[in-house]
Amino acid sequence: MIASKLTRRTALGALTAFSYRRILGANDRVQVGFIGYGLIGSQHVFDFKNQKDAELAAMCDVYQPRLEQGVAACGQTAKPYSDFRKMLENRDLQAVVVSTPDHWHALITMMACAAGKDVYVEKPLTVFIREGRWMTDVARRHNRIVQVGTQQRSGKHYQHARELLQSGYIGKIMSMRAASYRNVMPGFGSPPDSAAPNDFNYDMWLGPAPARPFNKQRGLDHFSCFCDYSGGQMTNLGAHEIDIMQWVMNVKGPGAVSSTGGRFAIQEAGETPDTQDALFEYPGFTAAYSLREASAGRRAGTGLEFFGTKGSMVVTRSGFEVFPDMKSNPANAIPVFQGHPAGGPERTDIKPEPWVAAMKESGSSAEQFDLHARNFLDCVKTRQRPAADVEGGHQVATTCHLANLSLRLGRKLKWNPETEQIANDSEAAAMLERPYRAPWDKVLRGLLS
Repeated sequence: MIASKLTRRTALGALTAFSYRRILGANDRVQVGFIGYGLIGSQHVFDFKNQKDAELAAMCDVYQPRLEQGVAACGQTAKPYSDFRKMLENRDLQAVVVSTPDHWHALITMMACAAGKDVYVEKPLTVFIREGRWMTDVARRHNRIVQVGTQQRSGKHYQHARELLQSGYIGKIMSMRAASYRNVMPGFGSPPDSAAPNDFNYDMWLGPAPARPFNKQRGLDHFSCFCDYSGGQMTNLGAHEIDIMQWVMNVKGPGAVSSTGGRFAIQEAGETPDTQDALFEYPGFTAAYSLREASAGRRAGTGLEFFGTKGSMVVTRSGFEVFPDMKSNPANAIPVFQGHPAGGPERTDIKPEPWVAAMKESGSSAEQFDLHARNFLDCVKTRQRPAADVEGGHQVATTCHLANLSLRLGRKLKWNPETEQIANDSEAAAMLERPYRAPWDKVLRGLLS
């Protein structure tokens, strides 16, 4: 029944899109539905509520208390849904915001695109690599706008930093590094498996993921600790920084990835690592990302650092700062180009390069969320590609997943970002895709056929 409804809906896609354009032209307001109301879902309701041309028209959650909270946050104007499929049948909605656990991002986004909705979907885009290609293909086939929740791309200081880095302000960039350190010890506890609450549709929450006994940590509190639903902090916090790396360097992905780490300190329910280091090899440069879940560390919150031949730049959500290399800044450096620093013979074979000045620029995390929502709504109207298009979201999620696969297998993986294949490793290649649980496997086949 699900597949047949989807087929009929797909056949009416062109007519639906035409109807939505007429609605937008009539009142210039975008009716938005929200799927999932948790920590990030509440942030998105807040952000879209600040947009004067957004009508918060619908809210969906499989947990009744959160559904009620979400409707209240929308100002009691949102129509409540406990099944997102019913929301997608609402022809008055032009767009949906997907803030579910990660394992639902891909399928809901594709179903929404087939239903004629534009989509703002949280990152990480996927829980395994192939999902991202499926999402991109479905979005393109139905001419849908899909904005990924890598909000840093909309930050004005991130955009300025990118312009400087791409113009060669700190010279040729040879490497980048980023880290996310925090200490969640003593952890979140290990409650026993139990029956799901009566007001929580746990089977719908699981969706395409494998069937597991209900556990409060798994289903309501900390899904990101479980590999069925998440790639841990590599695909969560790491995705933000790795996205900026690949965006600045204008690359689709690495050529090779190696990662090490494990779950060393946190001894409770969950599987994702609390310690992980990954190295990404690109043509002409490298990048590194580290995460710590059980040790805050002195570098906590220092952001992403680019290293160039003339200096370095550190970029965080609060701004960026450029640190000139002393040899490239004649205002501060020992004059190595005019004479030997120790009073030796004159050097005439070295010419000074254009120097880079120190620079600081501030930014705001709240502004990035606001501008990202604004960019999405603008693109719904203009049909232009958004700041964080589905293709880029797929590419950064892929890079993160490769790091997790390398950690799991204990070896370096070679990746071709053009063909999206792992080279000479059949075991790793088999992990690019996971099966969906019935009946969602049939829904997926209907979307891809």
